[in-house]
Amino acid sequence: MLEMTREEFEELVAEALDRIPPELTRLMDNVAVFVEDEPPAEDPELLGLYEGTPLTDRGEWYAGVLPDRITIYRGPTLRMCAAREDVVRETEITVVHEIAHHFGIDDARLHTLGYG
Repeated sequence: MLEMTREEFEELVAEALDRIPPELTRLMDNVAVFVEDEPPAEDPELLGLYEGTPLTDRGEWYAGVLPDRITIYRGPTLRMCAAREDVVRETEITVVHEIAHHFGIDDARLHTLGYG
């Protein structure tokens, strides 16, 4: 397994977030991004997870709720990658994938766009 500290991995996630175009990040609303070492035991290969209400599903009722949560998982990413460059690429794909869920884009569409 490739070695990378949690701090290094968190920096890669931050860099991936910084590469999201500003016109999209301005539209993101009430969402927080976290890094965890491992995903839930029932899905050990999960690279990222979006939990919340997509922007496309929010209505007048949406107020006073906790932020949506995007979690990027370090362990499975490092296990599937052979080199640091692979981790950089896979982290960026995962971050974009989970942010897309925040915008209401489903997995089928993301796979078509190359973010599967």
